[in-house]
Amino acid sequence: MLHSDSFATKLFEGNPAGVCVLERRLPLELMQKIAEENNLPETAFIVKNEGNYELRWFTPKAEIDLCGHATLAAAYVISNFIDINVQKIDFLTQNGNLEVTRNGNLYEMIFPEIMPTEIELSPQQTNLIGCIPSAVYSLRDLVLLLNSE
Repeated sequence: MLHSDSFATKLFEGNPAGVCVLERRLPLELMQKIAEENNLPETAFIVKNEGNYELRWFTPKAEIDLCGHATLAAAYVISNFIDINVQKIDFLTQNGNLEVTRNGNLYEMIFPEIMPTEIELSPQQTNLIGCIPSAVYSLRDLVLLLNSE
């Protein structure tokens, strides 16, 4: 397991992520236990698969469907320690394919286009928020559109 800090120019800054490079897939329960033990915001698990990499992300509590900084951390580890100086890395994820391109010491990633669905809040949810949003959208998180601050 390697520890990488994304969005940083110095040690101990940026967004930390663990990157586990595997020869084969591990059971979900074991990956979750490893992420829990790492106790980092996310741990990325990668397995090389015929020219691309399978990629999964775990927080200490659960698997998640997308994590930008852990993907960039995985790309950094691959291009600096596994496929040295590779310029393009294709990741296969549960959300589809992600491509990361290396340009010198910079990494570029295009996020998948995932459109949220407009939903209505229950009266209980509105009470918890303390205001009435103009619109509410759901994906992994709730997005509230408010008329003012």
